[in-house]
Amino acid sequence: MATLASAAPPSAPAAATWQSPLTPALLERCRRRAAGYDRDNRFFTEDFEELRDAGYLRLPLPPEFGGPGRRLADVVLEQRRLAYVAPPTALGINMHLYWVGIAADLWRAGDRSLEWLLHEAAKGAVFAAGHAESGNDIPVLLSTTKAERVDGGYKFTGRKSFGSLTPVWTHIGIHGMDASDPAAPKIVHAFMPRDTKGYRVEDTWDVLGMRATRSDDTILEGATVPDRLVVRVVPAGAAGVDHFVLAVFAWALLGFGNIYYGMAQYALDRTVDMLKKKKSIALSRSMAYHAEIQHGVAEMGLELESIGPHLDHIAREWSEGVNHGAQWPAKIFAAKYHAVEGAWRVIDRALDLAGGFGIFRRAELERLFRDARLGRIHPANSALTHELVAKTLLGISPDETPRWG
Repeated sequence: MATLASAAPPSAPAAATWQSPLTPALLERCRRRAAGYDRDNRFFTEDFEELRDAGYLRLPLPPEFGGPGRRLADVVLEQRRLAYVAPPTALGINMHLYWVGIAADLWRAGDRSLEWLLHEAAKGAVFAAGHAESGNDIPVLLSTTKAERVDGGYKFTGRKSFGSLTPVWTHIGIHGMDASDPAAPKIVHAFMPRDTKGYRVEDTWDVLGMRATRSDDTILEGATVPDRLVVRVVPAGAAGVDHFVLAVFAWALLGFGNIYYGMAQYALDRTVDMLKKKKSIALSRSMAYHAEIQHGVAEMGLELESIGPHLDHIAREWSEGVNHGAQWPAKIFAAKYHAVEGAWRVIDRALDLAGGFGIFRRAELERLFRDARLGRIHPANSALTHELVAKTLLGISPDETPRWG
């Protein structure tokens, strides 16, 4: 993966003072709507419209394109705040924010291949992600979708899952494999406009958690994307990790990690409030004075104390242009893994401490419990994370396959 040696993010100038669009009133409205979206399995339309109108979708857009130009370290903190009250809303919006953030990073580094995306985002375009595929546990680097070179572009055939922002996207980022040369397969990255012919959206989203994202399947049936919207053709596997692909890892995975951290923090705060009021016939004071309850709360707090600084450190190093070379993917994967696994443990413990009341929907923990479980499924999953981190530490190419005997 020699290409990673030079795939460092651009250095950042000092941040200017700015005003977050996430006002307390806006966050409260998002919080109040979250349970209804989940119950009805309905897209977060009102949240989306309010956030769009407040300028939230423009956070990473550079000032030269009319945005506040927030770097990754700032954007993920805003996502953490939004996820504290409405995790599915934050997760859905994350797909758009990471594409705009990637384009901004490349543009600041002198790479103009996604400048068109910044212009479109400035005009209100909404970008979704179409990477997940059944049978492909190494997303972005490999693909079960076929990319075929045609006159003026590439034709894509395959099925994309988890298409967050399905009801509102104007462009969806997709990738496919061009295996016309079996000895040197290529991964083709492109953005498909909504008015493209040769695809359809299938209503599949009836799932355990994060229901408001409405991440329905997108079936590509020979959809052709013109060359001007084909942004990368790179070698398959880790050999194709250039600055663009590395930025996908950074913006997407660190966004995921902060979203699940935010919801875990909310679970801890709700648990503390609840325990101060919870009574027991065996105690003269609240359950907050029960020694084992205190032990459980301490476990939650200790877990969260290690997640936040880890996420902050990696996002800050990316935003400041620290060059970790080939170590970057492992660092990004580790931060995301640490966050989602820890968040799950925190919320699972919260349900223990809530007792029987916690399983009722009005307690909120039942919904958070279902939402939190999905974090461990998001790329990169446990198997891929352990493989990548181990191979990086051992100095083995991520493309190396096991040999037995």
